Amino acid sequence: MSTEPKNILFTTWEGGGNVPPVITLARKLRARGHRVRLMSDEASREDAAAAGITFHAWQTAPNRADKTPASCPLRDWEAASPQEGIGLALSKILFGPSLDYARDLAAALDHEPADLVVTSDMLPGILAACESREQPVAILSANLCLYPLEGMPTFGPGLPPPRTAEEEALHAQIRQGTLAMLDAHLGALNDTRVALGLMPIETVLEQLEVATRYLIASSRSFDFPVEELPQQIRYIGPQLDEPAWAKPWRSPWPENDPRPLIAACFSTTYQAHEGVLQKVIDAAAELPVRVLVTLGQVAPESVRPAENTVVVASAPHNAVMQQAAVVVTHGGHGTVMRALSHHRPMLVIPHGRDQDENAVRVVEHGAGLRMSASSSIEEIRSALSRLITEPAFTEAARRLGTAIAVEAESVDAIAELEALAEQAACCAC
Repeated sequence: MSTEPKNILFTTWEGGGNVPPVITLARKLRARGHRVRLMSDEASREDAAAAGITFHAWQTAPNRADKTPASCPLRDWEAASPQEGIGLALSKILFGPSLDYARDLAAALDHEPADLVVTSDMLPGILAACESREQPVAILSANLCLYPLEGMPTFGPGLPPPRTAEEEALHAQIRQGTLAMLDAHLGALNDTRVALGLMPIETVLEQLEVATRYLIASSRSFDFPVEELPQQIRYIGPQLDEPAWAKPWRSPWPENDPRPLIAACFSTTYQAHEGVLQKVIDAAAELPVRVLVTLGQVAPESVRPAENTVVVASAPHNAVMQQAAVVVTHGGHGTVMRALSHHRPMLVIPHGRDQDENAVRVVEHGAGLRMSASSSIEEIRSALSRLITEPAFTEAARRLGTAIAVEAESVDAIAELEALAEQAACCAC
């Protein structure tokens, strides 16, 4: 392979956990001498600057100014159901503003061409823009596969693999429903395509075909098994740099404190999860444990710490999880992967987005328990007690974390991206 530096442009949107894997990959490419740029919301500028990445904010596409709840374009915590929350993302990010994303990308490429564009799986307008310009592009999923591609589990409801004929029929029904939900927005995507000089397509999934690769920043060991992966898909392993905003942390407890540490690390973005955080605090208050709660965008005055609880705005997950016995989380992919990298069992309490899908995989692997946001304090206390006292959960987390690490050693995500950029550069010659 040529060692000539390449010009690689990443595009994503500020959705919380979808940004750190992009920053991690961009940083690694920059360290290898490539010219790397990031287009995202203004809220991602600090993360890009900390990694030394050239940053461009969206100009006409939705552009979140910061990470506070007030600036969130989705407000999916107000949705009546997870399905409604997904619908908000489809209309307000994926398809509604797809032409705006496409025009912003075109302007960036006119200003400075790229050998390769690497775009979030949630920006089909970018794919259409690349297709219209014959611009090489790859898709990057920051967690699991969003689309119901042939052979892949259907993303959404957080169901285990089917084990009976009835369950297989249910999964097929969910797949068809997901496809219908996506194709309900086909008109908006085709409007974008026509405006870009492209022919309309018959299904949303056709737009994915323009990408040379669909890269999944997760582990095949974590995901549910499939007999044969679609040719386009590659697992590239979790990409887990610490975010720039994580504050340094030092344990306030004496080193000889015998009580196990519970790390309650929920979403860094707001999901109206104050009530669940309080339930976790109240549940653990009656246990012989220590509790660290990271608030993210939750206001400090909205929770009441117990005597055994310390509340902080943020903390580096690596440092905290090295000391923790159990991790309590909403189930965001980054937090789950980091907990498994430290072999920590989890209590997962999903609030939407990708969290049910991550939760069911944790449970199916035996590495934790799953509860709902409506679970009682007593139910949460019982789950925490089990995770602390039953070694099978920790052993399963160790097995799964080890499998993920071994798999990651066999995958070179940067070499994959370099090969795609090199191939694109050769085709342009």
